[in-house]
Amino acid sequence: MALTDVLGNLADFRLLPGQAHDLRAVPELIEELAADHLLADRAFEADWLRANLDERNITPVIPPKSNRRFPADFDTDTCKWRHLIENYFGKINENRGISVCSCKTDQSFQAFISLAVTLVHLK
Repeated sequence: MALTDVLGNLADFRLLPGQAHDLRAVPELIEELAADHLLADRAFEADWLRANLDERNITPVIPPKSNRRFPADFDTDTCKWRHLIENYFGKINENRGISVCSCKTDQSFQAFISLAVTLVHLK
């Protein structure tokens, strides 16, 4: 689970067990978020998240799931900017250790992600 800035650069991240849903880490990541918009994919489409963001005057740009009875509106033009985030994670995944998760502990995996992010920023 990751939080990025407006340019798609990694701002914060949390490791979750492989079987855990990404929504579990959202409250912790957005606790002190100050933004105009929150871009996310369909996996983060939840009523409680939309309500939380509306209370804080943050516009959710989250496409609705296909099985929603009453799908929420979202800005399709703003949603197109998600490609910056996808491109950034593609650059991070160029490091073989991250893409195959070869680290033995969570701490070493977090350190490896931090190192990969630093290398991306230095390029």
